[in-house]
Amino acid sequence: MFWVTKFSGFFAAAMVMIVLSPSLQSFPPAEAIRSSHLESYLRFPSQVTNNIPLNRFSFRKAPLFRNADECASNNKRICDPSLVHVAITLDVEYLRGSIAAVHSILHHSRCPESVFFHFLVSETNLETVVRSTFPELKFKIYYFNPERVRKIISTSVRQALEQPLNYARNYLADLLEPCVNRVIYLDSDIVVVDDIAKLWRTNLGKKTIGAPEYCHANFTKYFTKSFWSEPRFSGTFSGRNACYFNTGVMVIDLQKWRRVGYTKRIEKWMDIQKVNRIYELGSLPPYLLVFAGHVAPIEHRWNQHGLGGDNVRGSCRDLHPGPVSLLHWSGSGKPWIRLDSKKPCPLDSLWAPYDLYGFSSVNSS
Repeated sequence: MFWVTKFSGFFAAAMVMIVLSPSLQSFPPAEAIRSSHLESYLRFPSQVTNNIPLNRFSFRKAPLFRNADECASNNKRICDPSLVHVAITLDVEYLRGSIAAVHSILHHSRCPESVFFHFLVSETNLETVVRSTFPELKFKIYYFNPERVRKIISTSVRQALEQPLNYARNYLADLLEPCVNRVIYLDSDIVVVDDIAKLWRTNLGKKTIGAPEYCHANFTKYFTKSFWSEPRFSGTFSGRNACYFNTGVMVIDLQKWRRVGYTKRIEKWMDIQKVNRIYELGSLPPYLLVFAGHVAPIEHRWNQHGLGGDNVRGSCRDLHPGPVSLLHWSGSGKPWIRLDSKKPCPLDSLWAPYDLYGFSSVNSS
């Protein structure tokens, strides 16, 4: 993959920030959104979430984003077919990222009151934080029991990839209401800088999932030598034009998922991994095994991934060439950690305007 020089990366980051930052530019989708711009600081009661006091979290109240005049009525229940459904995980470690992701989606949506959020949690009481930060948000909390996958999770190259909540996306078809037939799944380390409805309208054709594909990537590296040397494993890709895709941004047809039973297919590969060690990463390889070669391609603009520096701690990445609709800090480096440590990467400045964390050095100025 082509990366520009470090100097040009700084220049590009500055230019993109001018284009993308909500504090510097009013976007076409935002022009019709009426916002209160009230940003009062909140303090939450000393509830406890898995032995971590909730008063550790202090987020500014987000502006009240309103639908444009041409949007449909905002008085919609979860089964309304005109809603845009977005699923994101919430946990203590990545809560700040999830809040920023939601903020970015609302800011750039032409019909923000028509977006329904499905939050997958393994902790309790996080609903209080969401409701206090986004008082009028349409959302529902779904508890995902870690024990459901704990026994079939294998060790990974990064301990963070072994967390049970990483696997909750495998169970969206079971967790969400049967009337929800499509959902956009997003990781917690993203910000959206375009109208999410554009991604929602992706034509999946006969495919079950859609995602940006990267067919130039070395697909073989995602599996072990023992996988490729064993025909009963490697043969699964026979006749398939298998390409890498990142599971942090997916449009999923839940009807087809339920009908075919893809959750069981993913679990089958996880069971095989426990015995045969056919890959080194966490929740990604089972998706590649089941779906690679059967993915509806989405423009790369919807997943400018790798901004976290992959597995190299402290490394900085530049944007991929081309337009940008979604920025994704996949990898070990998270923008909120680097910003607070005063060691940010240039592109972390594009995440900062969506940060609502009250004690952040970025927001306290």
